[in-house]
Amino acid sequence: MRDQDFFWEGVSAGKLLIQKCQDCGALRQPPGPMCPHCQSLKWTAHESRGRGAVAAWIISKHPTQPDQNARIVALIDLEDGVRMISNLQHVSPGDMDLGMPVELFFAEVNGTVLPQFRPSLEA
Repeated sequence: MRDQDFFWEGVSAGKLLIQKCQDCGALRQPPGPMCPHCQSLKWTAHESRGRGAVAAWIISKHPTQPDQNARIVALIDLEDGVRMISNLQHVSPGDMDLGMPVELFFAEVNGTVLPQFRPSLEA
C-alpha cells in the first residue's frame, strides 16, 4: 500500500482523511511513511471537518490553452493544524482575501473525484 492510498479511499467515500501518528498524535499532510516528530512508523487516519482559511493563493493558467474560468489554487490552513493545496471554486479572483474562511466539498474533475474548497457558507 502506498502512503497516500488511504487518502484517496477517503475521498471516494466523501471524507477528508489526514494521517495521524499513533505514538505522538501529530497530524501530517501530505502523508508519509514516518512521523517527522517522533519517527514512529505507526499511524491511523483522522477525519477532518474540512474547514480552514486561505493562507495563500494564485491564479493558475494553462500554458497553451486559455481557461474558460479563472482557476484559483490555494494553500489552505485547515482547522486541524495542517496545510493542504487545492483548487478554490465558487469565488472570483477579485473577491479573494487572505484568511478567507473556506470549506471542503468534492467535485468530479475530468472524470476523477477530487477534494476542492469554496468560501464557507457558515457565518
